[in-house]
Order: sequence, then structure tokens, then C-alpha cells
Amino acid sequence: MPKITIYTTAACPYCLSAKDLLRRKRLDFTEIPVDGDPADRRKMSERAGGSTTVPQIFLGDRHIGGCDELYELERLGKLDVLLVGADHD
Repeated sequence: MPKITIYTTAACPYCLSAKDLLRRKRLDFTEIPVDGDPADRRKMSERAGGSTTVPQIFLGDRHIGGCDELYELERLGKLDVLLVGADHD
């Protein structure tokens, strides 16, 4: 299973919702808070192809997007496929 990384801020309801889905699925993830940390936020944006909103979620090196994209993958039954079939980074 690829490493899951999620960039967040404390006051973001979408971040909370994305983390909730990952926890409900009993998935381990690394959270990188970017509140007040311009260097981490810049790194997040670079990894996410210029996106500056949070959350930004990665499965290994694969950028899947934000909360809406995460829930859409789950709704379509594709999240589990990505988790099993993705490269182990």
C-alpha cells in the first residue's frame, strides 16, 4: 500500500472531512500541517501542480487532489483499487 500524505490546516472543514474518511477506512496517513509554514505550503503547492488549497492528498507520489476528489474516488469504488494497485513509494 502506498504511503498516504495529506497537507492540511487546522481550521479547514474539508481537511477534517478527508481525514475522517481515511480514519473510517482504517488507513494510516501522514499529516503535514501547513498553517503558518510558508515553506511547507510552497512544497505542497509544487507537489500539487500549483494548487494552493487544502487539503492536498497524495498516494505515494500520485496526487489525487483534495477532499472532493477523495470522496469521489471512494464513491466510485476506485480508492481501494488505487491503494492496492499503486506503486509502493
